[in-house]
Amino acid sequence: MKPVSILLDKRGGTLWHVRPEETVFAALELLSQYEVGALMVMDHGKLVGVFSERDYTRKVALAGRNSKTTPVSDIMTRQVRTVGPDAGTRHCMALMSEHKFRHLPVVDGSTVLGMISIRDIMNDIIADHESTIAQLETYIQT
Repeated sequence: MKPVSILLDKRGGTLWHVRPEETVFAALELLSQYEVGALMVMDHGKLVGVFSERDYTRKVALAGRNSKTTPVSDIMTRQVRTVGPDAGTRHCMALMSEHKFRHLPVVDGSTVLGMISIRDIMNDIIADHESTIAQLETYIQT
């Protein structure tokens, strides 16, 4: 079980975020620019929520709201679960599955380190399995 800090290291420490007073439209532009499905919502360096494509579709598009005038703070997910940098990937996957979310901020005390996605975890698990298979194949052939 690998700690999530290793997954964050692969990203180079990027903290993709949006401020709560920015419009949903501006946040959608950032999602597109960064090619991600969610952003952390940060206010003066503090994590105050998460904004995701799911928030947009359910709380703006389906509700008939205007993304160019609605602030992110009106629709962001405020009750955000987080993990520390030493949390194992399998624990994170279980947490995401149990609570039905796909993005998980990683914090160390009050310092936000980044956010991992279910895709990050799945890619890591697949790589681990492929490595195990390769090792077993080498063992069998010798």
